[in-house]
Amino acid sequence: QVQLVESGGGLVQPGGSLRLSCAASGSIFSINGMGWGRQAPGKEREVVAISTSDRHTLYADSVKGRFTASRDNTKNTVYLQMNNLKPGDTAVYYCYAVIRATMNGDADTYWGQGTQVTVSS
Repeated sequence: QVQLVESGGGLVQPGGSLRLSCAASGSIFSINGMGWGRQAPGKEREVVAISTSDRHTLYADSVKGRFTASRDNTKNTVYLQMNNLKPGDTAVYYCYAVIRATMNGDADTYWGQGTQVTVSS
């Protein structure tokens, strides 16, 4: 059984930084991709970052230049470094991973439980 465990959320002042992490564990044959999304109160979920390697990541315009996603393949872990945080970044942040659990099985998308990020003075 595959699980994604997130950590690193919390309360931070505008201009501050946070680093989120998400580790995948369980039955994993291969991980085809990992990334991040977020959902603010009263808003639809939006894509934050899509990472296929530690040097190729697509970012939403709202976070480009401030957020950096990275991946540690040896630990099956994806990170999201968030700098110069703004009140508009307040949301529940979710990580995802596209995983093939067995050699002959289908790849499926798994989501973490979410972690709250609050940016406020």
